[in-house]
Amino acid sequence: MKPFRKNVAIAIDGGGIRGLIVTHALAILEDHLSQSVHSIFRLAAGTSTGSIIAAGIAVGLTGGQMSQLYFDLGESIFRKTWRSMLWPLTRYRYPLSPLETALLRQIGNLRVGDLWTAKPPTDVVITTFDLVDNRTRFVKPWKEEYRDWPLVKPVLCSCVVPTFFPVVEGRYVDGGVGAYANPCYLAAYELLFCLGWKLSETPLLSLGTGRRPHRFQADQANNLWAWQWIEPLLGAFLQSADDQQVHLVNTFFQDLDFRRFQVNLDQNIGMDDVSDLARLIEYGNELGQMILNDQTDPIQEIYPKAAPLA
Repeated sequence: MKPFRKNVAIAIDGGGIRGLIVTHALAILEDHLSQSVHSIFRLAAGTSTGSIIAAGIAVGLTGGQMSQLYFDLGESIFRKTWRSMLWPLTRYRYPLSPLETALLRQIGNLRVGDLWTAKPPTDVVITTFDLVDNRTRFVKPWKEEYRDWPLVKPVLCSCVVPTFFPVVEGRYVDGGVGAYANPCYLAAYELLFCLGWKLSETPLLSLGTGRRPHRFQADQANNLWAWQWIEPLLGAFLQSADDQQVHLVNTFFQDLDFRRFQVNLDQNIGMDDVSDLARLIEYGNELGQMILNDQTDPIQEIYPKAAPLA
C-alpha cells in the first residue's frame, strides 16, 4: 500500500447491512497501520449506512467496534415481523427505534458541531434528502445551521431508505436518493474547496459496499413483464450514479491521490439481508486486502481523450 500523505479522507457508500464489509476492511487497515481509523482520517463522508461509519470514525470507534455493532444489531434492526412480511400494505417495513437506540448508545448526546471543536477536529459530510425543500442536504460540523443538531439525527436521516424505515420528522429520507449513494465527489469537493487541502498531499479512499452481479444474458430482458423492470432499473440507476461519481473525481481532481475500492458480489445481497453475515465478513476480508494491495476498482480507469474534431 502506498503510504498516506499529510491529510487523509474517506468516503463510504450506502448499502444497509453491507456496511459490515467496509467496517471489517477498516479493521484490517487499522491492524496493518497500528492506528485507529479516527487517527487516520480527518475527513469522513458517508451516505446511508456510510453515514453510520463516517460518524463512528469521527467519534473514535474502531473498525472492530463498528463491525460488532453491525453484528449485534443486524437482526434486531431488520427483524422479520408481520410488518416486514406484508410491507406493501404498510408504510414501512422496520421501526426506527432499534437503530436510534444503538446510535445513542455509541454516540451519546454529541452534537454535530462538537466534531469541529474536538482536538483534533474531524470534518464529516452526511447526506440526506429533504422532501419538504426538495433538495439534498449536506450536514457538516462547521455549518452554522447544523452545528446544534444531535449527531444521531443526520445519521438517522441519511439511513431511512423509503419503504424500509419511517421518514424522520416528516421530511428527511435516505441520503442516497439522487446521485450521492457514493459520496466520493462530495469528499473531493469538501477537502479542496472547503478545507483548502492540497490535492498533492491528500489521499482519498472511496469504499463501496459491493457491486451487484450481472443479472441478464443476451435477449433475456425481452421476456420481462412490466413489473419485473423495477428492480433492474433501480439497480442500473444506482450503479451508474455510483460509477459516475468516480469518473467525476478522476476528471476534475487529477492531482488527488484517489483510490476507489469495490468488491464484486457473487449474488445480490439486499440491504436488509442478515441471513449470512459471515459471507459479508469474507467480502470485508477481500476489500481489506484490496486496500492493502492498492488494488483499485477497474471502473476508476481513465480512458484516453477523444481526438479533436478536424
